[in-house]
Amino acid sequence: MAETKGKFDFAIDRGGTFTDVFARLPDGRERVLKLLSRDPQNYKDAPTEGIRRVLEEETGQLFPRDQPVDTALIGWIRMGTTVATNALLEREGERTALLVTKGFKDLLHIGTQARPKLFDLEVAVPDVLYEEVIEVDERVVLCQDDCQLPRKDPKRIVTGSTGDSLEVWQELDLEQVEKDLRGVLSRGISSVAVLLLHSYTWSDHEKAVGSLARRLGFTQVSLSSEVMPMVRAVPRGYTVCADAYLTPKIHQYLKGFTAGFKGGLKDVDVLFMQSDGGLTPMEQFCGSRAILSGPAGGVVGYAITSYSQMEKKPVIGFDMGGTSTDVSRYAGQYEHVFEATTAGVTLQAPQLDINTVAAGGGSRLFFRSGMFVVGPESAGAHPGPACYRKGGPLTVTDANLALGRLLPSFFPKIFGPAENEPLSLEETMTHFRRLTEEINIFLSASQTQVNGANKSQNSMVPNSQSVMSVEDVAMGFIRVANEAMCRPIRALTQAKGHDTSQHVLACFGGAGGQHACAIARALGMKTVFIHKYSGVLSAYGLALADVVEEVQEPCSLKYEQQCFSELDRRMEQLCRRCHDTLSARGFSNGQITTEVFLHLRYEGTDCALMVTADGYPSHANSCQAGDFHSAFTKRYLKEFGFTIPDRPIMVDDIRVRGCGKSGINSTHKSKMGHTQAKPVMMTKCFFEDGYMDTSVYLWEELPCGKTIQGPAIIIDKNSTILVEPSCEACLTEEGDVCLTVGSDSQCVIGTELNTVQLSIFSHRFMSIAEQMGRVLQRTSISTNIKERLDFSCAVFGPDGGLVSNAPHIPVHLGAMQETVQYQIRSLGNKLKEGDVILSNHPCAGGSHLPDLTVITPVFRKGVNRPVFFVASRGHHADIGGITPGSMPPHSTSLQQEGAVFVSFKLVTGGVFQEEAVTEALMAPAQYPGCSGTRNLHDNLSDLQAQVAANQRGSQLVGELIDCYGLDVVQAYMGYIQSNAELAVRDMLREFAQRRWRQTFSLEVESEDFMDDGTPIRLRVQINEEEAQEQKCGGTATLREPSPYPLSSTVCVAWSDRISPSISFHSVLMKGCLKPIKVIIPPGSILQPSQDAAVVGGNVLTSQRVVDVIFKAFEVCSASQGCMNNISFGSERVGYYETVAGGAGAGPNWHGRSGVHSHMTNTRITDPEILEKRYPVILEHFSLRPGSGGAGTYRGGEGVIRKLLFRKKVVLSVLTERRAIRPYGLKGGEDGAAGLNLLHRADGRILNLGAKTSVSLEPGDMFCLYTPGGGGFGSEEDLKSDGPQIKRRRLNEMFTERGSVFEYRMAQEGV
Repeated sequence: MAETKGKFDFAIDRGGTFTDVFARLPDGRERVLKLLSRDPQNYKDAPTEGIRRVLEEETGQLFPRDQPVDTALIGWIRMGTTVATNALLEREGERTALLVTKGFKDLLHIGTQARPKLFDLEVAVPDVLYEEVIEVDERVVLCQDDCQLPRKDPKRIVTGSTGDSLEVWQELDLEQVEKDLRGVLSRGISSVAVLLLHSYTWSDHEKAVGSLARRLGFTQVSLSSEVMPMVRAVPRGYTVCADAYLTPKIHQYLKGFTAGFKGGLKDVDVLFMQSDGGLTPMEQFCGSRAILSGPAGGVVGYAITSYSQMEKKPVIGFDMGGTSTDVSRYAGQYEHVFEATTAGVTLQAPQLDINTVAAGGGSRLFFRSGMFVVGPESAGAHPGPACYRKGGPLTVTDANLALGRLLPSFFPKIFGPAENEPLSLEETMTHFRRLTEEINIFLSASQTQVNGANKSQNSMVPNSQSVMSVEDVAMGFIRVANEAMCRPIRALTQAKGHDTSQHVLACFGGAGGQHACAIARALGMKTVFIHKYSGVLSAYGLALADVVEEVQEPCSLKYEQQCFSELDRRMEQLCRRCHDTLSARGFSNGQITTEVFLHLRYEGTDCALMVTADGYPSHANSCQAGDFHSAFTKRYLKEFGFTIPDRPIMVDDIRVRGCGKSGINSTHKSKMGHTQAKPVMMTKCFFEDGYMDTSVYLWEELPCGKTIQGPAIIIDKNSTILVEPSCEACLTEEGDVCLTVGSDSQCVIGTELNTVQLSIFSHRFMSIAEQMGRVLQRTSISTNIKERLDFSCAVFGPDGGLVSNAPHIPVHLGAMQETVQYQIRSLGNKLKEGDVILSNHPCAGGSHLPDLTVITPVFRKGVNRPVFFVASRGHHADIGGITPGSMPPHSTSLQQEGAVFVSFKLVTGGVFQEEAVTEALMAPAQYPGCSGTRNLHDNLSDLQAQVAANQRGSQLVGELIDCYGLDVVQAYMGYIQSNAELAVRDMLREFAQRRWRQTFSLEVESEDFMDDGTPIRLRVQINEEEAQEQKCGGTATLREPSPYPLSSTVCVAWSDRISPSISFHSVLMKGCLKPIKVIIPPGSILQPSQDAAVVGGNVLTSQRVVDVIFKAFEVCSASQGCMNNISFGSERVGYYETVAGGAGAGPNWHGRSGVHSHMTNTRITDPEILEKRYPVILEHFSLRPGSGGAGTYRGGEGVIRKLLFRKKVVLSVLTERRAIRPYGLKGGEDGAAGLNLLHRADGRILNLGAKTSVSLEPGDMFCLYTPGGGGFGSEEDLKSDGPQIKRRRLNEMFTERGSVFEYRMAQEGV
């Protein structure tokens, strides 16, 4: 790229609120500028205005606002923008039509079928981006060598770009497509997205449709095979829709931007930042690559300025803004993800792994049921925090102001209704005094209750702290906010095997400097780096960034000797494409570098890693581009803790990233200071030890190389840095601030209740369970646990009571408590240090047999009994029994369902009992028709992984005890449990009062029936004084294998599904169930005999129990009440899925269609993966019209799913709601019942009923029609008033993103 000496160069980050400008002047000086992104009274476009101001002020020439800017003095312009992100959040993109393979019109509506928020009964999901759907009559399927389908007519065979052969089952009907496109065009839609199945490898049909659409006059035509040619139709479909939806908006903005310059910027090099951290020419900037255009500049900025090539110490980027905080990591290479969700839309494109959490300066502060809560709600820019003088609520910013950490005199007077007033300390303190009074009233009432109960063990809230001051309250919220922001940083580092403490914290953004020292100290980091342009680092990063050209194509080759020549040829071809493109943009050979990546995975797994061979030179047994085998296995070992030496490695994609080096360096140096820094004033700041004298410095006046001892405040135009006590700050030669974080003087915490510590301990206990889950996922080997994430981890007190259960599997929530308590009762003093227990029997708190629970007692020196317990429950793919997968739909006894463990010592004295557990896993073979486990290797590996996860949990509990002391940790364990109890009691009391006003009764009851007529009855009696509840139900005798332990079902039902006042974390604690007395008659469906078959209870009965509870409380209408368990297999292959249906409508919402509800949230296999790996063709997958119950609010529709089998298999179906329809409420109609049909190849159609197992022949097709949800309210109400639906803003609902968020969504989507 040509040099631009003697000209002005601009790097501009156009954010939602502010636009940041970095300018490099002709004499080498640098200048930064910040202005409002929208100020229509003064200028049309902020970036143009920023350029105009700099040119005018630096040259002395007049550049009138009403005339296009002369570009003669401009060298280049680089921009990052949130235009695409904002259009996605606000749903203000171009009107778009989707063209999709016939039979899949609702594929993107259904998506993965998992709901985004586990306990959101409304199932709020963003609308799809397209307005209309055209079904394209075409179909190609992958060839399978062992396909046994009868051939009626020869099919055309084609070869895809991956080398796979495909059959063209249905030729493209272009004539009909043209008619449909003309209709869409006539309705004013000019943008189309095209998604045809398997087009990632064979794109001829897509290209033909695209050519036709362009010829007809569509202005934007996006093809999935061009936007992102990667396997998996659903994320590829979302990506192509986003491209078609957003790209016209980007072009519209670019047209307006270029119009502000003479000649439309034709002679100026204009580049835009993409989501992957690379720049691209303006004309190639597109919607699917623009989502992270703004934040990406900040990552590049801190990566280049903070990372030392000499020390090679990895860096954590910490960008704290108003509504959210961005966290990322850099260790010499940018960390990319290739599938991430933004604003509810999953995009399949290279993106920097920027993790956004809903915690920022504007996060709101709450006191709920005795706990300090920060966010996720935000005050936003309007009205903003209370101190903004616009009637806003208390926020983190207010807490910093109240503590003296923000100084209003250094802020511009831009607040208040007229935006001409300073920050208001008075408003902040008024709000805090009111909240402090509320907190102290709660503490006083709690203390009175304790005294009245004579401090008995049964008292709800133990002895609590004395009266809190305003400063105590504000400081408490700061500490809780800091802990909330530490959790994603721990997850981001530890998830990949990195030590969090061995990182540098690079802090930027407006609010981060106030929290940097505390965050670093909490994470064990010793250094914080704050760049001189930290307030505009995203803009500065644009100036430092490379121009990037990426090309990628799918592949289906093995990474082995005989494929190396083909891999080398394809890699060389892609490298040449990148090099030629960058050369054409003006880069010399010396400025161009290319890097090859292979997307590798072990055969039969889904954990693919995008791997570079950098540092692994080629040799005789590798590709010419490097030793990818060694690179892959080393990284796999680091991230997952093991390798699979005998398993072939598959290449899914070949990617080449070409970079054109910009050669821009910041050469400005600060002068070394010879005098000590002088504060401009002294102030008082509140810290842990109270108010302290704090020096205030101006950044621009600090001498280089001199040290400032904390406490101190450093202020610059765009940010405030707090140097806490025991920390020190130093200005580097480049003018940046480097903070050295000292150890904190530990504040001694007693066993009495401190509400701030209660919130912090809640985060710490939950973090332990989450980290256990990360270890289990990393070290397990089976698809079920490693990739489907079908497991849960939890921490328990010495009595076995649940302390924290990470938000993993809904059906596990609360259930493991019974398992741990059974072992305590059964083994008692027989538990020794070094023992680990294995259990899965229903009488011992098990759910169904494939869910194996591993329990580790945590001992402490000098204490004879366990002080805590940690446990992990994982679903093993097979543990023997009468059918593969150990999920028989027709079992009549427990022994037919697989291996049984009651109190089995898996580890004794630290020794894993491999021989004994192997014998137990093979034991089912002794029963008629049964087999021992069919996958012993995976069983043993996963059990060892569960032991390792427990060991990590035990270690973390030990560290917590080392820090605070055993008595303190156990005391707060009890307080957390009591807090959950308090929340439920409050909910029950509120319900009792409301119920009494409406009916003069404190009793409710409901009844529903299983398909065979078995009743599930519920009667609820509430004691308003004690807020205690009693339940009776399930009096029928067992007729089918569907009993189920009740505790986890009740846990889910008592979540915010019944009352939003109960926090999510309360549902995951023992105290949630304490006010509830459950009475179940022995021998009923909910308390079966010890030998009763139970496999269906976990997946069927649990769903129906939740429906019965919701019916009693009239929370919402019934959802589909089933998980639709479908499995098929043969000697060589096995497959299992659960399928979505309709969700029930509620008092102010329509039921979601095609989604999982209540006790499950499993993701469904993508159609292209399903057909690639299994002997089946997905003929049809769409919503089931008319299956949702009518009403004021409609029930959600079920789905239709048709599977055509290509080989002989055994099909097993385990379903419900085939006879009894999902109920409607308040006059709403029932949803449609489900239906299971088998279309035989000979033309016969059979109704399979709800539960069966049947042998299928090639050509047979199974047709599944899942139930709809019930309606709510009568249709007459709809005619008179119409439904009143409250819409929630997307930026409030879907703030979070990044790999940590994706992991949690995947975990909750199991």
